[in-house]
Amino acid sequence: MPWPNSADDPVFEMIAREEKRQNSTLQLIASENFASPAVMAATGSVLTNKYSEGYPYKRYYGGNMVIDEVEDEARRRVCVLFGAAHANVQPHAGAIANMGVYQAVLQPGDTVLGMSLDHGGHLTHGSPVNFSGRQYRFVSYGVTASDERIDLDDMAAKAHAEKPKLIVAGATAYPRIINPQPLRELADEVGALLMFDAAHIAGLIAGGVHPNPMPYVDFLTFTTHKTLRGPRGGCILCTAEHSAAVDKAMFPGIQGGPLENTIAAKAVAFAEAATPQFQDYAAAIVANSAALAAALSAHGFRLVSGGSDNHLLLIDLRTFDADLTGKEAQAVLDEAGISLNKNTIPDDLRSPFVTSGVRIGTPAVTTQGMGVAEMETIADLIVRALRGRGDHSAIASVKAAVVELCDRFRPYPELGV
Repeated sequence: MPWPNSADDPVFEMIAREEKRQNSTLQLIASENFASPAVMAATGSVLTNKYSEGYPYKRYYGGNMVIDEVEDEARRRVCVLFGAAHANVQPHAGAIANMGVYQAVLQPGDTVLGMSLDHGGHLTHGSPVNFSGRQYRFVSYGVTASDERIDLDDMAAKAHAEKPKLIVAGATAYPRIINPQPLRELADEVGALLMFDAAHIAGLIAGGVHPNPMPYVDFLTFTTHKTLRGPRGGCILCTAEHSAAVDKAMFPGIQGGPLENTIAAKAVAFAEAATPQFQDYAAAIVANSAALAAALSAHGFRLVSGGSDNHLLLIDLRTFDADLTGKEAQAVLDEAGISLNKNTIPDDLRSPFVTSGVRIGTPAVTTQGMGVAEMETIADLIVRALRGRGDHSAIASVKAAVVELCDRFRPYPELGV
């Protein structure tokens, strides 16, 4: 039977427009990146056609001989990359990976210690609007008021008082290195398990510019599409002791058939992350983040915690312009061809829908080949747009400069995109 003719499908017109947007605007959202052509080819492969409930060599469907090899290779590669005893590569997302760990070791109502969302944590670290905060008793820790770094003393006091079954480390809007060793010591003191959510920094860990939590933790979860530069998806690594419980939690506990095309793309990304070139890339992400931080600070922005050790900056807009909100800044910069996101700052008096800050990341522009000089240019463009908000000609001028900059650093020149 012939395939339908989809040449005039409106969806492909939308895809073409999104290709143009990615090619001609600056992607500064900390959780975004450009996947390699090989990763995208695997994602769009015939593996999307196969149903494979279960795990390699223990499937509920026939015809999985090749699929089993693919998933086994993905598990092997990621275990080598992070030094793990066991891997589950089936989670569709980072939130699902976190859910898998919780379901593996917790009962409803169990006490968990996690980072507060408004201090840089994630929804799945106990937010009351999320399943994690609804099913488990989360106690939150955060950052100090003085240096805006994780308050280890407060964290320890709460751990000793509450005796959590699980301590969750990791963040989505925290610009500093998180040292896993003292967290392991604290977990041992109170008899807790330790999980590190490395969704944002997995690529920095793989690239050797951040410490590897795996030797210290019971569980390491992460997404594969941020600094790791793979397909959209999640992963759970754990000690051998918890392997059976994790696998059972994921299937049949949470998900049915895994996305084997995505798992193949994860395998490709894990191999790419094991190369010396990726180590150079990870170091460049951090160098670009530091350069962008310095340039924005020189323009009057306050950096939460005073700077950045990783791929992201958390910017307090109030020192630049007391009336400027994160919501307005995001909208203005979108109009100027610069994508980032509004973000609360610690103890923000504005709502999460308005915010006093923005979050900026350097993974995507670093993938494009931009360096320290371009970070200074980007800072200037951000400042021009925000100072010229309300002036359509000023915004148009910034957008033209953005297009010119992006044209020199096309993400997929070999594809003609």
